[in-house]
Amino acid sequence: MTTSGPSGQQAPEEQPPPAPTAVERANRMSAANMIRSLLPLVVICLLVVGWGAFRQGGTDPVRPIDPTSSVRLATERASYPVEVPAGLPDGYRPTSARTDAPDVAEGAPVTLEIGYVTPSDEYARFLVTDDADAERLTAVLDGAQDDGSVDLGGRTWTRLTSERGETVLTREDGDVTTLVTGSADDAELQTVAAAVAPVSEPS
Repeated sequence: MTTSGPSGQQAPEEQPPPAPTAVERANRMSAANMIRSLLPLVVICLLVVGWGAFRQGGTDPVRPIDPTSSVRLATERASYPVEVPAGLPDGYRPTSARTDAPDVAEGAPVTLEIGYVTPSDEYARFLVTDDADAERLTAVLDGAQDDGSVDLGGRTWTRLTSERGETVLTREDGDVTTLVTGSADDAELQTVAAAVAPVSEPS
């Protein structure tokens, strides 16, 4: 439909704007536009990752275990009175326990081993056995150098230095050898050795 102007001439009809071409549409989706559209998503992702890292940063990676079952098995099968560290101060956390008691014949030697993380986050290893040839015992004692003795908990322990340069505290009672060693310093290893006592009978 046309209309007449003041001069009587017809005004041209208004045409709708032409549809954008493919090139124009592509230009609108430029790299800058894409970055602006993705920015909120990137920020959210960074916040989620940061929050997860913050929560994990305050988590203690040490997972303490309860060595009671291994101690009980060793006590039931061993032909000697089993002793273990008891009443250790806060900060000494058992993280491993193993015994060969379930696999040995009745009357055969029994070995019990418990590993601890110490207050300084080092490692202390306790071992008791009546097997002089136990691999876990000889691996520590073979090549170790005598370095005197120390009295702990009313008992005399021989002090050695292993081939790895770690302190070894060991004590023999007949056929039974008790050993404490690890990367912990002397004071922490002596604390573990001094705490060694007979296993209490369950009430």
